[in-house]
Amino acid sequence: MTLSVAQIDRETEQLVDEWLSLPEVAARLELPLGRVKQLLKDHKLLGVRRGSGGPHVPAVFLDGKDVRKGLPGTLTVLQDAGYDDVEALRWLFTPDDSLPGTPMDAIKAGRHTEVKRRAQALAF
Repeated sequence: MTLSVAQIDRETEQLVDEWLSLPEVAARLELPLGRVKQLLKDHKLLGVRRGSGGPHVPAVFLDGKDVRKGLPGTLTVLQDAGYDDVEALRWLFTPDDSLPGTPMDAIKAGRHTEVKRRAQALAF
């Protein structure tokens, strides 16, 4: 399976506090590495290349041994709205005064339905 992962710029990289490599994600989720790559391919998780290294995933995308509730659906809505992975990452981690905080802060706080609604509005 070939995994195509976008390269991010330094500014986008700095929006995220903590990054995990795919082996670290696999260890936290207690899944084989191949299953983690499938989660990326299926847009249940989002990973990007930082520098010359392999794909990395924001640590906040995980909640214990699971993908954070509401994230896969939000990623699907953003993809349907025409956002590529880097644009979706920027949107998730850019402050929005009307939330308040970032869309990712709202997902982390359990307000993923509200975030999905806002992501759906981007398509119009």
